[in-house]
Amino acid sequence: MDGPGERSTNLLGVRHIVLVLSGKGGVGKSTLSTELALALRHRGHRVGILDVDLCGPSIPRMLRVQDRAVHQCDSGWVPVFVGQDRAVALMSIGFLLERPDDAVVWRGPKKNALIKQFVTDVAWGDLDFLIVDTPPGTSDEHISTVEALRPYRLLGAILVTTPQECTNIFSKGGGEELAKHAGVPFLGCVPLDPQLSQSLEEGRDFIQEFPKSSAFPALAHIAQQILDTSQQSS
Repeated sequence: MDGPGERSTNLLGVRHIVLVLSGKGGVGKSTLSTELALALRHRGHRVGILDVDLCGPSIPRMLRVQDRAVHQCDSGWVPVFVGQDRAVALMSIGFLLERPDDAVVWRGPKKNALIKQFVTDVAWGDLDFLIVDTPPGTSDEHISTVEALRPYRLLGAILVTTPQECTNIFSKGGGEELAKHAGVPFLGCVPLDPQLSQSLEEGRDFIQEFPKSSAFPALAHIAQQILDTSQQSS
């Protein structure tokens, strides 16, 4: 672990870091994190995913690597590389749990310490983008994540929400109105794709099926906006 004021060399090769947040669980945050990483990879960028969602580390299952073991090298944890072409680097708390589907019941200090270790102790190598999938809600875990990432190239955060303004699940526009109210850019609306959701839950070859999804054009548009922002910040 790095001492106060020190910077980990593991993140020095990461050009841009993007946090993915949600106000509550079950809105598709981890799915969007994964899809966004793949959309950026589809455009030829080197991408990593850091899954610090201690409440439900689902990304390893989505990418069919839930049975993989992680190892350590001299500089820290070695991420799991996904796909035959090792297209995406992934590190998740799920790799360290005996039974990943179990709830993680830890006191705050232990969770915060693990998040800080994850942020600093993964040997990512050179990446264009690191997508950080955070726990749902707002908590000390988010503060720990942001504090640990503050010395590095934090490009920004994406808030994932469902479209309804009230309890009517078929209403729309809530996310766009929220963005206007907060004075932040509205990146887009990703359509629900039952076939894609089913493939994720069944652990099918998500990388191969992803470009066929009806959500792909919307995700490609969001990825392009992130690329535009990253070029402006360079």
